[in-house]
Amino acid sequence: MANYNAIKYDGFSKGSTTLIKTLTADGSAGTLTFQDGSSDVVLDNTYKEYLFIFNNLHPSADGPQFSFQANASGGSGYNETITSTAFYSYMKEDDTDTALSYRTAADQADGTSFQQLTIYGPGNGNDSSIAGYLHLYDPSNTTFVKQFTSRVINEYDSSAAYTVDAYVAGWFNTTSAIDEIQFKLASGNFDAGTIQLIGIT
Repeated sequence: MANYNAIKYDGFSKGSTTLIKTLTADGSAGTLTFQDGSSDVVLDNTYKEYLFIFNNLHPSADGPQFSFQANASGGSGYNETITSTAFYSYMKEDDTDTALSYRTAADQADGTSFQQLTIYGPGNGNDSSIAGYLHLYDPSNTTFVKQFTSRVINEYDSSAAYTVDAYVAGWFNTTSAIDEIQFKLASGNFDAGTIQLIGIT
């Protein structure tokens, strides 16, 4: 595992970080999964914070939502209870349409669905991709709920290109440890790109 010292993320120094695992999309699956103890993945009390970084994830289908869910220790089905909030901004390529808005359709109130990280699904054009991060806080704590924040940007699936910047935050409403995270597309496969799992001390 590589070590990155005193990385700065969104302007804040997060101290020492360690690259734990990189998953690379190869066009064969619409899900990418990190499970503690499997394939050299560490997702336990070794670190208090975990960061998943999305690098140029390219969908095979046109316009699928990108989302994630978790399993508590000993659980299955990726259906933990989530409460979340979501807002976004967008800009049309020719500057004729802009917005900053809350997105009710992307939030959950004690829901068990996969949590959207994109607001409008990305296109599958050759130059389109998803980039951003998901920050998971103290997933092994057995006293408190498990909180997360994310920021994801992509080109909107549209005849006229939009860039969409999505902010999502919330918690898994469980005091059990979270030890599995799965990312998926609503349809099609990940043609290319990587997700990196980083531990933060």
